[in-house]
Formats: sequence, C-alpha cells, structure tokens
Amino acid sequence: MEAIEGKSTREMSLAEIHNLLSGQPGSNVTVAVVRARRAEPQKTVITRELVTIPPVADKMMEDGIGYLQVDAFPKGKTQEISNKIKALQKQGAKKLILDVRNCAEGEESEGIATANLFLNHGTIAYLQGQKYPKEAFNAEPSKAITNLPLAVLVNKGTAGPAEVVASAILENARGDVVGDKTFGDGSVQKVIELPDGSALILSVAKYYSPNGKAIQDTAVTPSVVVADADDDAALPDEDQPSPAPDEGKKQTPQQDEQLNKAVQVLKNHAS
Repeated sequence: MEAIEGKSTREMSLAEIHNLLSGQPGSNVTVAVVRARRAEPQKTVITRELVTIPPVADKMMEDGIGYLQVDAFPKGKTQEISNKIKALQKQGAKKLILDVRNCAEGEESEGIATANLFLNHGTIAYLQGQKYPKEAFNAEPSKAITNLPLAVLVNKGTAGPAEVVASAILENARGDVVGDKTFGDGSVQKVIELPDGSALILSVAKYYSPNGKAIQDTAVTPSVVVADADDDAALPDEDQPSPAPDEGKKQTPQQDEQLNKAVQVLKNHAS
C-alpha cells in the first residue's frame, strides 16, 4: 500500500492520485510504503523521469539457442522482435527463448502481433465484455516468421501483452512456458469522471486466452513451473539491522534457475 506524503489514500480519488504522481521530469514525489514486516510506513523519494524502454536484448547461447529479452510492448516492438529473431536465425539459432519476465507495460495489440510471429494458425486471444461484442484475434499465416522450438520465460511480474503472448504459445501447443504464475492483467478500461472530482475506472471488456480463460482473472500458469528466486530465499526481519557480511566468504552469484530450466527444456526438444 502506498500513500502520497501529506495525504491518505482514503482521502484521495484515483484521478487525484494520478495527478499528484504526475509532474515534470526531474521533480520529486514522496510516497509512503506500508510493508507487512514493518511497523511504520517507509518514506521513499521518487524522482520523476521520462520512461525509456530498452531495446530487445538478444544473444546466442549453448546448443544453438537464441535468446531474446523483452521489457515492454509499446507500439512498434513487434517489428523489433521480428528483426532480432531473423538475425538470430542467420547466426544459426535452432531454438528460441523469449524472456518476458517483469514485462508488464505496453499494448495488447503488440502482444497479439508478437504471438503471430510464432503462430501460423490458431486463435491468439479474444476480447469480450458484457456490452462489448466478442472480437477474435486469429493468427495470420503470412505474418509468422519462425517455426523453431520455443520456450517463453514468465514470472509474477509478467502482465498484460506479455501474458497474451505466453497464453497463446501455451494453449496452441506451440512451445513451453517456463517460470512462475503471471500477474493477471488484460482488459479494456473506461474512466468515468464523477461530479466530486473523483473517477471510477471500469473494465468494460477482458482479454481471453485461446481456451477461454480471462487472463485478468486466472493469469497464466506455466507448463513448467519454476519459482522466482526471491521466493526461495528467507526473508530477513526488516525491523532488525542487516548482519554484516562475512568478509572471509565470497558470495556465490545467484543462478537463474528459470533460464536454466528453459535451456534444459529446449535441449530435450528434438530439433
């Protein structure tokens, strides 16, 4: 739970919170974060900045595996992903890993377009609401660019368009989804302003997976479940000072077990 300094979330509408958080780049806003293991709210100063989406990261890994990491799905991201896939295939990639862990921003339309890069048939997703007619998004064969074995990496921070990609790949049996259960977010929202200055945000339609599951309600459960690394470590008591590190011992770099599992899954897949 978070509150703006000098205000309580009980006193503020969503529209007012948005206005208070917005501001000029370089200016500061102070928020108070309430954590389960701390008695008092912890104040944090956030400097407002323009959000810059990093480019798609790509590399060749062992066993002819091409790796792509996507941080968000803004407009035009699908074309960038397509170019990276083609480049990896030219480098000799025989299998692909698409890493969309902690990818939660962007437009569902880009998620649909990205899923189509890997699918030459089948339903990618559909959109439907109580007063919103069903709209199906089917894969167009001409837009598919690869049939290489595929694994999609997800975690609890995977949301929105990235979930559309993961569910489409999983439920069309196009590849494995590896990692932790995703966040669960996929809807069309409408903002209704009220006379007192507050606002009501309504979900008027939801995105559904090919098998008819509302992504916002059920999220995406991987076919190969590997918990986030943070879940395996014991949580320290935040009210106690952190113990001094043992200077005589070197910390071992934490293994990326989710990525390792995705590599193993692809290695077991016949090319």
